[in-house]
Amino acid sequence: MSYLAGAALQGAVYLALRTDPRLSVLVGDAVFDAMPVTAPSGTHVALGPEEVQDAGDMTGRGARHDFVVSVLSGAEDSGGFAAVKAAAAAVVAALENGVIGLDTGHLAGLWFVGARARRTGDGAGRRVDMTFRARIDLGQHAA
Repeated sequence: MSYLAGAALQGAVYLALRTDPRLSVLVGDAVFDAMPVTAPSGTHVALGPEEVQDAGDMTGRGARHDFVVSVLSGAEDSGGFAAVKAAAAAVVAALENGVIGLDTGHLAGLWFVGARARRTGDGAGRRVDMTFRARIDLGQHAA
Protein backbone atom coordinates (compact mmCIF):
# COMPACT_ATOMS: atom_id res chain seq x y z
CA MET A 1 0.00 0.00 0.00
CA SER A 2 1.45 3.32 -0.99
CA TYR A 3 -0.93 5.75 0.71
CA LEU A 4 -0.27 4.72 4.30
CA ALA A 5 1.56 7.97 5.16
CA GLY A 6 -0.74 10.42 3.34
CA ALA A 7 -2.39 11.80 6.48
CA ALA A 8 0.91 11.80 8.38
CA LEU A 9 2.63 13.85 5.68
CA GLN A 10 -0.25 16.32 5.46
CA GLY A 11 -0.26 16.82 9.23
CA ALA A 12 3.51 17.23 9.40
CA VAL A 13 3.58 19.77 6.54
CA TYR A 14 0.75 21.75 8.15
CA LEU A 15 2.53 21.76 11.53
CA ALA A 16 5.85 22.80 9.96
CA LEU A 17 4.19 25.75 8.22
CA ARG A 18 2.07 26.82 11.22
CA THR A 19 5.09 26.87 13.53
CA ASP A 20 7.66 28.46 11.21
CA PRO A 21 8.64 31.85 12.67
CA ARG A 22 9.59 33.46 9.34
CA LEU A 23 6.30 32.47 7.70
CA SER A 24 4.38 33.58 10.79
CA VAL A 25 5.78 37.10 10.45
CA LEU A 26 4.46 37.23 6.87
CA VAL A 27 1.03 35.58 7.20
CA GLY A 28 0.34 35.32 10.93
CA ASP A 29 -1.71 32.22 11.65
CA ALA A 30 -3.29 32.22 8.16
CA VAL A 31 -2.16 28.72 7.22
CA PHE A 32 -5.08 26.49 6.26
CA ASP A 33 -5.52 22.79 5.72
CA ALA A 34 -9.17 23.43 4.90
CA MET A 35 -10.17 26.91 3.77
CA PRO A 36 -12.65 28.72 6.04
CA VAL A 37 -16.17 29.39 4.77
CA THR A 38 -15.41 33.11 4.50
CA ALA A 39 -12.34 33.80 2.37
CA PRO A 40 -9.52 35.19 4.51
CA SER A 41 -8.19 38.66 3.82
CA GLY A 42 -4.52 39.37 3.26
CA THR A 43 -1.85 36.89 2.31
CA HIS A 44 -2.51 33.31 3.37
CA VAL A 45 -1.26 29.76 2.79
CA ALA A 46 -3.36 26.74 1.84
CA LEU A 47 -2.49 23.09 1.46
CA GLY A 48 -3.65 21.81 -1.90
CA PRO A 49 -3.91 18.70 -4.04
CA GLU A 50 -1.67 15.68 -3.72
CA GLU A 51 -0.73 12.87 -6.09
CA VAL A 52 0.82 9.70 -4.75
CA GLN A 53 2.63 6.90 -6.55
CA ASP A 54 4.03 3.68 -5.24
CA ALA A 55 7.79 3.88 -4.82
CA GLY A 56 8.46 0.54 -3.23
CA ASP A 57 11.28 -1.66 -4.40
CA MET A 58 12.93 -4.92 -3.40
CA THR A 59 14.24 -3.34 -0.16
CA GLY A 60 10.85 -2.19 1.15
CA ARG A 61 7.61 -0.31 0.71
CA GLY A 62 7.54 3.38 -0.12
CA ALA A 63 5.62 6.19 -1.76
CA ARG A 64 6.29 9.36 -3.71
CA HIS A 65 3.97 12.21 -2.76
CA ASP A 66 3.73 15.26 -5.02
CA PHE A 67 1.75 17.93 -3.20
CA VAL A 68 0.87 21.58 -3.70
CA VAL A 69 1.10 24.43 -1.23
CA SER A 70 -0.45 27.70 -2.38
CA VAL A 71 0.13 31.26 -1.21
CA LEU A 72 -2.74 33.57 -2.07
CA SER A 73 -3.82 37.16 -1.63
CA GLY A 74 -7.17 38.75 -2.29
CA ALA A 75 -8.03 41.85 -4.26
CA GLU A 76 -7.86 43.95 -1.07
CA ASP A 77 -4.12 43.29 -0.78
CA SER A 78 -2.52 46.07 -2.83
CA GLY A 79 1.02 44.71 -2.46
CA GLY A 80 1.06 42.98 -5.83
CA PHE A 81 3.22 39.87 -6.07
CA ALA A 82 5.83 41.02 -3.52
CA ALA A 83 4.03 39.81 -0.39
CA VAL A 84 2.90 36.55 -1.99
CA LYS A 85 6.36 35.75 -3.31
CA ALA A 86 7.98 36.55 0.05
CA ALA A 87 5.58 34.16 1.77
CA ALA A 88 6.20 31.53 -0.94
CA ALA A 89 9.94 31.75 -0.31
CA ALA A 90 9.28 31.28 3.42
CA VAL A 91 7.17 28.18 2.68
CA VAL A 92 10.00 26.68 0.62
CA ALA A 93 12.53 27.41 3.38
CA ALA A 94 10.27 25.96 6.07
CA LEU A 95 9.72 22.72 4.19
CA GLU A 96 13.23 22.24 2.82
CA ASN A 97 15.10 23.25 5.98
CA GLY A 98 12.65 22.29 8.71
CA VAL A 99 12.44 19.11 10.70
CA ILE A 100 9.41 17.20 9.46
CA GLY A 101 8.68 14.13 11.50
CA LEU A 102 6.05 11.61 10.47
CA ASP A 103 4.05 9.36 12.76
CA THR A 104 3.75 6.84 9.89
CA GLY A 105 6.76 6.02 7.75
CA HIS A 106 10.07 7.81 7.42
CA LEU A 107 10.57 10.94 5.34
CA ALA A 108 13.57 10.05 3.17
CA GLY A 109 13.58 13.42 1.41
CA LEU A 110 11.52 16.46 0.53
CA TRP A 111 12.24 18.65 -2.51
CA PHE A 112 10.85 21.74 -4.19
CA VAL A 113 9.76 20.74 -7.72
CA GLY A 114 8.41 23.96 -9.20
CA ALA A 115 6.08 26.93 -8.87
CA ARG A 116 3.58 28.93 -10.88
CA ALA A 117 2.76 32.58 -10.06
CA ARG A 118 -0.34 34.17 -11.54
CA ARG A 119 -3.11 36.72 -11.09
CA THR A 120 -6.50 35.47 -9.91
CA GLY A 121 -10.09 36.59 -10.16
CA ASP A 122 -10.35 39.91 -11.92
CA GLY A 123 -6.58 40.30 -11.90
CA ALA A 124 -6.31 42.00 -8.52
CA GLY A 125 -5.54 38.86 -6.50
CA ARG A 126 -2.24 36.97 -6.60
CA ARG A 127 -1.41 33.28 -6.26
CA VAL A 128 1.73 31.15 -6.19
CA ASP A 129 1.25 27.37 -6.39
CA MET A 130 4.33 25.41 -5.36
CA THR A 131 4.77 21.69 -5.96
CA PHE A 132 6.89 19.63 -3.58
CA ARG A 133 7.92 16.00 -3.74
CA ALA A 134 8.28 13.83 -0.65
CA ARG A 135 9.76 10.34 -0.66
CA ILE A 136 8.50 8.24 2.23
CA ASP A 137 9.87 4.86 3.25
CA LEU A 138 7.22 2.61 4.76
CA GLY A 139 9.27 -0.33 5.97
CA GLN A 140 10.04 -3.83 4.85
CA HIS A 141 7.80 -5.97 2.68
CA ALA A 142 5.94 -8.69 4.52
CA ALA A 143 7.58 -12.09 4.16
